[in-house]
Amino acid sequence: MRLTTAVAACLSVFAQGVLSEPAATSKLTLPVTFKPPQVFKNANAVHLISLEKGYAKETVNVIVENVSPKPQQEYFVPFASSRLAHIGGFEVKDKKNDALGGFEMDVVEFDPTSDIQYYRIRLPTALASKAQQTLGISYYVLDSLLPLPASIGQADKQYLAYDFSAYYHSAYPTVKQKTEVKLPGSDAPDFTKVSVGAKEFPTKQGSRLTYGPFETEVPAGGVSPSRVRYEFTHPVVYFTELERDIEVSHWGGNVAFEERYTMYNHGANLTTLFNRVKWAQSQYFNPATFALKELKFPLKVGSEDAYFTDVIGNVSTSRFRSSSREANLEIKPRYPVFGGWKYPFTVGWNAAAKNFLKQAGGDTYLLNVPFLEGPKLGEGAQYELATVRVLLPEGAENVKYFSKIPSASITSTVVDVQKTYLDTVGRTVLTIKARNLVDDLRGRELVISYDYSFIASLRKPLVIFASTLSVFVGVWAISQVDVKFATK
Repeated sequence: MRLTTAVAACLSVFAQGVLSEPAATSKLTLPVTFKPPQVFKNANAVHLISLEKGYAKETVNVIVENVSPKPQQEYFVPFASSRLAHIGGFEVKDKKNDALGGFEMDVVEFDPTSDIQYYRIRLPTALASKAQQTLGISYYVLDSLLPLPASIGQADKQYLAYDFSAYYHSAYPTVKQKTEVKLPGSDAPDFTKVSVGAKEFPTKQGSRLTYGPFETEVPAGGVSPSRVRYEFTHPVVYFTELERDIEVSHWGGNVAFEERYTMYNHGANLTTLFNRVKWAQSQYFNPATFALKELKFPLKVGSEDAYFTDVIGNVSTSRFRSSSREANLEIKPRYPVFGGWKYPFTVGWNAAAKNFLKQAGGDTYLLNVPFLEGPKLGEGAQYELATVRVLLPEGAENVKYFSKIPSASITSTVVDVQKTYLDTVGRTVLTIKARNLVDDLRGRELVISYDYSFIASLRKPLVIFASTLSVFVGVWAISQVDVKFATK
């Protein structure tokens, strides 16, 4: 989307008051005795599980019916407590009306020792008695793929296992449903079988497993524990921490980006020590491998001065290519990153401010940058903790922001002041922390509105002028001191 179009949309959002003041995300607390009231039933549910990347993506399309005599607006989605900490990117939409956008939601806390925790969804308008609404619920389950076996040889096949329920786990009874599991390939030696009457599920067609359709009503909370074990010929890329700094300079007309990564491969470990000779020999045939060989960062067109370092400097192979149509930073680590191995590194680049920054009118500016960029991998990437710091010009105030990152993933936002070179009062810094992000969210916008007056913009050049003038005055004053030895 062109920046001018994005700015126009953001101005519309700003006018409607959607841009929000930075504030910590809170959780809803309910009594220990809480149980979701049985005011809904699921007339039909289609549960889709995608295991094509190094994390699981689950999507539930469910027709919800209000079975109570009064309008209802709150719908609860249950999760096992052990799984809730791994849920990310939780979003809910109306499948038949995209104009409604994402629904408001909260993470429910009512008993830390309970085996079940909930997300609470608030429908845009209360659902009338006997009325139905089709919800599209989607989320990611991070760090949930288990290597089986846990250790393998350097040239062996890697198999992962994923635990799920063949029934849609719901806080309400479900009349009809089915579950589909999409695998990265057809090699799936083990999967749980479920018998219903004379029928046995799943049915397997290529890389797809289908449980159901189940015509018998499943009561609220009903589950059917299942597991699938399948071949995965890629690394399981997991970033425990990403620190992303975005520094805006009005006078320099530049936006500087720097990202610091702590990366692990959560795939199967090696049973023996890494053999460099065997690895070099195998690369002539370019076989599929569960080791990470390279990282590719597609940057915004116009990016320049890209750099890369790891913990001991730039000793890996890296290449930056930039043209009028693309900008790519390619990295090959010093060694292939196998399962259980760690690889911390840093990348950075500069870009013209005009590609991200526009004056909205008067002293108000709009900064439109991606919340998350990072490497683009076919096998996907997971981010346990991401910290985005936006350093605005000295004197920026009235900071507001809007992000397309799911609100349930953002844990806190803080506006602070940080002093850098030649600062007087310090630069305004917006810090946003988020958990459990995936590369599917890559490129989603972070829009920041702030006021920056003409007087504030003169602070830096005046400080530089005053500093330079004081140096010259000091040199002149010193030159007037007579340091010669007096003669008798």
